[in-house]
Amino acid sequence: MSPTLASQAAYGGHEAAAARAWLKAAGLTDTELKRPLVAIVNCWSELAPENYHLRMVGDAVKAGVRIAGGTPLEFNTIHVVDAVVMALEGMRGVLPSRELVADSVEVMVRSHQFDGMVLIPSGDKVVPAMVMAAARLNVPSIVLHGGVTESGKYKGRTIKLEEMWEAVGAFKAGKISEEELRGLEDNAFPGFGGGAGCYTGNTMGMLTEAMGMSLPHTSTLSAGTPFQLRAAKETGMQIMQLIESEITPSRIITRDALWNAVRTTVAIGGSTNSVLHLLAIAHEAHVEMSVDDFEELSNQTPYLSHLGPSGPFSLPQLHAAGGIPAVCKELGALVQGECLTVTGNTLQDNLARVEVLDTSVIRPMSDPISPTGSLAILKGSLAPEGAVVKWSAIRSSVLTFQGRARVFEGMEQALQQIYGGHVAPGSVVVIRQEGPQGGPGMREMLGPTSALEGMGLSEQVALVTDGRFSGATRGLAIGHVTPEAAVGGPIALVEEGDVISIDIPSRKVDLLVDDDELARRIIAWKPPQPKVRQGYLRRYAKLVQSASKGAVLE
Repeated sequence: MSPTLASQAAYGGHEAAAARAWLKAAGLTDTELKRPLVAIVNCWSELAPENYHLRMVGDAVKAGVRIAGGTPLEFNTIHVVDAVVMALEGMRGVLPSRELVADSVEVMVRSHQFDGMVLIPSGDKVVPAMVMAAARLNVPSIVLHGGVTESGKYKGRTIKLEEMWEAVGAFKAGKISEEELRGLEDNAFPGFGGGAGCYTGNTMGMLTEAMGMSLPHTSTLSAGTPFQLRAAKETGMQIMQLIESEITPSRIITRDALWNAVRTTVAIGGSTNSVLHLLAIAHEAHVEMSVDDFEELSNQTPYLSHLGPSGPFSLPQLHAAGGIPAVCKELGALVQGECLTVTGNTLQDNLARVEVLDTSVIRPMSDPISPTGSLAILKGSLAPEGAVVKWSAIRSSVLTFQGRARVFEGMEQALQQIYGGHVAPGSVVVIRQEGPQGGPGMREMLGPTSALEGMGLSEQVALVTDGRFSGATRGLAIGHVTPEAAVGGPIALVEEGDVISIDIPSRKVDLLVDDDELARRIIAWKPPQPKVRQGYLRRYAKLVQSASKGAVLE
C-alpha cells in the first residue's frame, strides 16, 4: 500500500488549481505533479571549494530522483564560510548560521508540503543544521555530504589546512619568507571539498553517516569525482525508497544512533565542535544527551584512526581503508548494530561484508592509538558545567599544565599580544566574552592557537576560552568553558596573574584562587554590555542556551 503523499493532499484537488498553475508556470507538467515531490536542499555557492561543485552534485541527485519516479525541486541555503572569516568579525555569524539554515529548511519544506528531502550540506554548520532540520521535520530524508579534498603539495611536502594559519605566525616570527607563505597559500587546496582532515564539516559528515542518515561510504568521497556523482544518483534513487517505506528520521536518529556517532568521533579524533552539534541534533530528535555522555563514551571507546590535524592520515586515506563503515566494523560490539539506516537495513546488515583494508589507518581494537577516545570533558572550579578538549591534538608533555593567566576580553586583543611577542612561556591565555551569548556567536579561536603553534609556543602556553575551536586546532586548547563569562561564570572572575591548573588525565581545570577572594570578585562583577545591539545576532544572544546544552535556541 502506497503512503499518503503530503504533496497530493496539498496540490491534487480542484481547489489547488491556482497552485498547480503557478507550479506549471515554473515548467512542471501534470505527470511530474502526480509524482512524489522531493526537496533537493543544496548549499551551493561561489565562496568556497566545499560548495563550488555542489550544483553538479545536485544535478546528479535530481537525476537519481527522476530515475526512481519522483519529481525533484531544488532550493538553496546560506553557508557562512568559517575558513574565510576565521579570526575576523564575521566569525560571529558562523555558529548562529546553523540555526538560520535549520529554520530555513524547515520553513521551505513544511510550507511547500514536500514528501521527502535530499540534503546536500558541506561546511561546519550546514551539515549539523540540515540534520537538525531533518529531525525536526521528520519527513523521509537522506544526507549526501559535499565531500573531502586531496592534500595540497608544496616543494615536495604535504600541506594541511591548519598549516595555513600557523604559517602566518611563522612568517611574523621570521621563520619563513613572504615567498614561502604565498607558495603555501597558492597550493593548499588542489581540488573541491572540505579539506583532507578531520575538520568540523568533515567530522559532521562522517558522524551523519555513522548515525545512519547517509548511504555507507559516501561521507569520505572526494568531492566532484565520478564516484561522488554516482553516489549522488544512488542517493536520489534511495529517497524514493524511504518515501515508499515511510522511513523517517525519528526511526533513524535514536539514542543508540547518536551514541554510535559519539563513539565514532572519539575513535577518529573528530572535532570538538561535534559536542555542540550532536547535542543540538539530540535536542531536535527529543533524545536526552549531555556533555557527561561524551565523557563516559569516550572513556569506553578506543582511539583507532590517527587522522589530521592530530595525526598523519588524510580522509582520502581513511576512505581507501574502508571509511566510516570499517571504523564501525572495527568498533564491534561498542556500536549498536540494530539501528535502522537510510539503506532500509540495520547498521549490522550494512556492515556484514565490510572489512578494514589498511590497519595502519584504522588500527585494530587490540592495538589502538589509545584505549580511550580522543575527546575529554573537563570540570572544576573554572568550568563547573564542563569544558571540551581534544587531548589527541596535544603533545603528551603538556597534558598537565599550570601557569599564570593572561586575560583578554576577546580574540583580537589576544592575537595582537601573541603576534607582538608579549605572551611568555608558562602563561595560560584566557580569552573570554566569546561564548554563545557574550561573543555573540561563540567564535572559533583557531587564529590564536595557530599563532602560538607558528611561533613555537604551543608546548609552553595553554589557551582557555568560553569560545570554541576549529577542527583544525592543535595544541593545549580548552574551549566551551561553561558557564560563560557573559553570564558570570568563573571565567569572568579570572584576573591577570591568577594561577590556573589543567590536568587532562584527571579531567580537571581549576582556578587556584581562594574562596574569600572569589566571593569578593563575584560581588564586584557586572554583566558586560552587549557587543551587538540590533539584528539577528542581538536576538541570537538573547535566546541562545549554554554551550553545554549545544548552544540551541529556546
